[in-house]
Amino acid sequence: MSLDALRRQVAHAYENTAHYRAKCDAAGVSPDDLKTWKDLSRFPFTLKGDFREHYPWGMCAVPREKLARVHASSGTTGKPTIVGYTAADLDHWNMLMARCLRTAGVRPGDLLHNAYGYGLFTGGLGFHGGAEKLGCAVVPASGGQTERQIQLILDLRPRVLCCTPSYALVLAEALAGRSTSLEIALCGAEPWSAQMQQEVEQRLGVMALDVYGLSEVLGPGVAVERPDARGYLTVWEDAFFPEIVDPDTGLPLPDGEDGELVFTSLSKEAVPVIRYRTGDLSRLHPPTGAVPYRRMERIKGRSDDMLIVRGVNIFPRQIEELILEEPALSPHYRIDVTREDKRDVLTVTVEGSGACGLGDRMKSRYGLSAVVVVVEAGHLPRSEGKARRVFDHRNGHRKGQA
Repeated sequence: MSLDALRRQVAHAYENTAHYRAKCDAAGVSPDDLKTWKDLSRFPFTLKGDFREHYPWGMCAVPREKLARVHASSGTTGKPTIVGYTAADLDHWNMLMARCLRTAGVRPGDLLHNAYGYGLFTGGLGFHGGAEKLGCAVVPASGGQTERQIQLILDLRPRVLCCTPSYALVLAEALAGRSTSLEIALCGAEPWSAQMQQEVEQRLGVMALDVYGLSEVLGPGVAVERPDARGYLTVWEDAFFPEIVDPDTGLPLPDGEDGELVFTSLSKEAVPVIRYRTGDLSRLHPPTGAVPYRRMERIKGRSDDMLIVRGVNIFPRQIEELILEEPALSPHYRIDVTREDKRDVLTVTVEGSGACGLGDRMKSRYGLSAVVVVVEAGHLPRSEGKARRVFDHRNGHRKGQA
């Protein structure tokens, strides 16, 4: 990491984005106050709401005419977040994605089947650019048309699969046990448990590795899981400075403590982000082995995805872990929270056969009772991108979560 790069990035954001300059002025700080890494904690956060409030171009630190590409979120919960890239930003992104792929074991000359969605979502083009930078041939399958994707995988014989973990399971189901040439699956764009990772590996016969990123920070390529450090993702600290903060107070926490991930870009031209609050919950750990960068644990959930049911805090991933511990249940599920007679009701619908002990184990482990509905295989809809599994129907809550 370079403190000079951090200073340049903060100065770039301060001088060229009026909203961040106003935030800094209100907090009584300026780029001149950034003398050590610890001084960064004095600077204000960047929030997802900033992107929506200053939609469409207010986050850009360069004239619109200097942009080479624009990506955006889906905007399902409001205005989409618009993120621009200069040509230099795209080159840097491709380099970081190529580094992620190589770290995962992908090599020049490999054939890569890319089933991430192309378009405004950063996944498809992010993986595509990195694979070409590394020297791979790319099958730009995008999302959907599962039978066609199966045919391409069987006929073209790619070594590498890139898609969301939930879609990896859809592909595994459609393959119906047929062997493939796939050896590596790079999965991301949604939180997934270690149990889900094992399920993907067993069903597809691959090594499944986690890739982390956010469109507001860059896209995929911020961090990647190494084959020799399972469960941990190496953060590219030459491009991003990570912090962990208390989700309630925003105060920095030391490495090893649970909290919310915060990222500061160190080299972005179009949209520099200073202390972006991701909402993702994890822990940071010191470097290990030959890689000199800190590691983050697998995302255990989002601060805004936590469900509070009858006073009990629970993350969807914790329920997923319980489901995958049951051999008779499939990894396809749906969580509904309703309010009946002023009482929260948690309903978990899963695919499987016969009775299961999911409700008892949830009560024993988390102190939370639930209505468990077991349905036949194929009853629940299959995702072709980010899975939508959580539906909170209570007044004042969001209708659906990934």
